[in-house]
Parts: sequence; structure tokens; C-alpha cells
Amino acid sequence: MKTCSFDKLLPYLERGMALGTALNIMDWDANTAAPEEASEYTAKALGILSQEAFCALINPEVKEIIGQIDEESLSDKEKAILKKLKKEYKRSEAIPAEEMREFGELCSRATRVWQKAKQDNDFSIYAPYLEKLIAYKKKFAAYAKKGEEKLYDILLDEYEESFGMKELDRFFGKLKEEIIPLLKKVSEAEEIDDSFLYQEYEIEKQKEFNHFLAEYLGFDFKRGVIAESEHPFTTSWHNHDVRITTHYYKNNLTSAILSTIHESGHALYEQGVEDDLTQTLVGEGASCAMHESQSRFYENIIGRSQEFWEPLYPKLVETFPKQLMDVPLEKFVRALNKVKADLIRTEADELTYCLHIMVRYELEKQMIEEEASVKELPELWNQKYKEYLGVVPKEEKEGILQDVHWSMGDIGYFPSYALGNAFAAQIYHTMKKELPVEELLKQGRISEITKYLREHIHRYGALKEPRQLLKELTGEEFNPDYYIQYLKEKFEKVYHL
Repeated sequence: MKTCSFDKLLPYLERGMALGTALNIMDWDANTAAPEEASEYTAKALGILSQEAFCALINPEVKEIIGQIDEESLSDKEKAILKKLKKEYKRSEAIPAEEMREFGELCSRATRVWQKAKQDNDFSIYAPYLEKLIAYKKKFAAYAKKGEEKLYDILLDEYEESFGMKELDRFFGKLKEEIIPLLKKVSEAEEIDDSFLYQEYEIEKQKEFNHFLAEYLGFDFKRGVIAESEHPFTTSWHNHDVRITTHYYKNNLTSAILSTIHESGHALYEQGVEDDLTQTLVGEGASCAMHESQSRFYENIIGRSQEFWEPLYPKLVETFPKQLMDVPLEKFVRALNKVKADLIRTEADELTYCLHIMVRYELEKQMIEEEASVKELPELWNQKYKEYLGVVPKEEKEGILQDVHWSMGDIGYFPSYALGNAFAAQIYHTMKKELPVEELLKQGRISEITKYLREHIHRYGALKEPRQLLKELTGEEFNPDYYIQYLKEKFEKVYHL
């Protein structure tokens, strides 16, 4: 059989990368700076770019080259790129390019419509778009289906390989069994006072502090920027241009603080990818869950700890003396860790967070596998919130309309958040054996913690699979027991149980 070198793929890979970068830039603009009425016209350009990016890699020439490459002659990096390309080919080859264009346009429009629907508190505006998005995702999954594969398993695999419904059902079942009883104990304990966090906090001063905070965490402003958006997110074109957003509330001090820490965790991962991997198919995080493990590690395990705030809290008090001068550090940290079964995922405390994810996971299964109609979703959402968290949304904007993900076509993404929490706890368990984590935080030496993560995780990008990274770092396979143990120890201490 005729063979060819990996270099023959490079023009196609580089074109795909460039077009993908253009799409990311336009998506960033749409969510941060674009005028309200731009979306309908911009959607056409996004659709064309989506089709071109798709065709750059999914075409007969690339397929022929893939079949002729001698894999034994490849470097580890080239093998990883080829493996990822083959997976993408398997998932996408049967999708007509025109449908990819239509889907790109639909996502652009749907995201803007979602924003308006949320502002107007009116799901009916968004429902027709969500119905079309679900239909496209089911159709795309059906194109890739082999034998008895389930459509939702195929969608889940886009975000986290080897974590299908069977494994996720076990994972969430274990969390449900352990977390709900712990939540009941906590809810019966004395309530923590966090009212001081909801005074009026000048937004311009919040911005100054959050800029300082991101820099303190290690976010490199020569290679990144912070902007504002309705829903905080991180994106990157390469490791020298990583962008994060947050959202400020005048009467909520810690919402922006915690989202800045969270998104900085994502950004540190992206900025930590080795230069020779960036702008390739493996020049990003190993998976969505591994990415979330980094953001949730910084936000929760580090960012809600007293040791982290010891060197930082004086700066925060100096920024808001009127509101915080009489609030001791210990009271502030306890408030950061207050547990309250509430409605909004992005504002959820650490203990209840995965219950929010379970609601979305179960709804996605119903949408894809059980033919639940879009019309039913608000009521199904409310029922599950009542069952798991004991609260019911009064408005659609705090219920079915609160997340942007489905409008972007990201059905199957949500479980990655919960898996990321569990990955983070397992990584932390090992890290504490090798680093004096608490002392480093007290001394403001967080860069040494980031260096550890960069050495074991960040620098590899997607060169290694998440299960491989986890096993090499911790010495064992994925084990959610560390996450449950971490939550129990933490909240029994916080609430004096």
C-alpha cells in the first residue's frame, strides 16, 4: 500500500485551525461586544465559516491521506493529532457540509435569542430554536451511530470519552446517595450569616479587585484579557491569546470573584500548554472534565479556603472598607462556604453544585433518549429541582433559561462539570502528599501549586487522554470516593457537625 508522510496533512490542519480561530473570535465578539441587532446578519457569516472549517478537515483528500500514513513512523505528538483527527472524522464524516453550515447559523441565532428570552423571562421565544437544535444534535449523532449505540452516549463522547450513560449513572447515583443526606444534615445546622456579601459593592472597584485577583492567580495579561458577558466563559485562539469573561452584580460581591477564579483556572490550563502543541488539534485541554477539574480546583478547593484568603483579604477590605472593615477573615470564609439549596447553578455552593448538574444530565437523557418534548422541559426542570434541592423556580430565567449551553449546541457537556469536581478532588488528594499546599497558600506562593499542575497536566494539552493523566498523577484510575470524602470532611468542619 502507498504510504505518505504526516506533513501532507499539515496544510489541511493549518487551514482548519485558522478557520476555527476565526469562529472563536466571532463567538467572543458576539458574547462580549457585538450590538444587539447584529446577530441575524452575522449568523450568515458564521454559518459559512462553520461549513468551511468543517470541510477543511472532513473531505476526500484528508481521508485518503489518513489511510496512507504509516503510524509507526510518527512522533507521539503526531500520533495524538492523528488519533484526534480520526475520531473527528468518525463523528462527522456522514454529516453533509450544508447541514453543518445551517447548524452554525442556528447556534449563532439561538444564542442571541436565548439572551433575549432570559432578559424577557419568556421561554416561548427560545423554545422553537431549542427544538431545532435538539433535532440537529440527534440527527448528527444518528449519522455516527454504529449498531446498538445510544444517541446520547455519542453526544457525551464529544466531551468526555469513555464516560457514557452507564458510568455516569453509577457516578451520579453514588453522589445522590451520599450528598443528599449530607445536605439534609447541613440544612438542619445553624445557618451561616453571609448578608454582608449582598450590600452595595461599586462595580468599578469590583473590576479593579478582580483584575488584581486574576493576576495574583497567575493569569498572564500579556497573553490574555478579561471582558464581561452575560454568562462567564473562557476561550482561546492559542496559548498566547486566552480570554476570560465575568459578570458583575452591584449587590453580590463574591459572584464575580468566584467566577474570575473559576475562569482563571481554565485560562491557566490554556496558557500552560506547551508552545509546540498550541495551534494543533492537541493544543487544548485534554477533555472538558479535565478542564473543569482545573477551574473547580482553583474556585473551590483553593478559592474558598481560609489559607488562600489570608494574604488576600486585607486587600479586599481595603477595597471595600465600609462593607468589610468589621468582618473578620474567618466570618468571610465561612460565608464563602455557606450551603443553601438554591436555583442558580453558577451561584451554587460547592455541596449542592452536582445536584444542579444531575438535573441537566437527566433532562438531556430525556430529550435525546426518551423523546421528552421541548414544551415539557420547564415543568420537568421544576419537578427535578423540587426533588433534589427542594426549591422551585418562580421564573423561567432562574429555571430552564439560566444556562447558555444548549443554545450553543452543547448537549452532553454538563456532566463534565461534575466529573471535573471529582477529578479535582482526586488530584488534590495526591497533591497534598507532595506539596505543603496550605503553607504555600498562606505565604502567597500559589505559583508553586500552578507549577505542579502545569508539570503534570497543563503542558500536555490533549497529548494524553484524561484517564491517563489522572492515573499518571495519582497512581490510580478515576475514583469518585475522593470527592465524596472531600465534601464530607469539609462541610462537617464548616458546619461543626
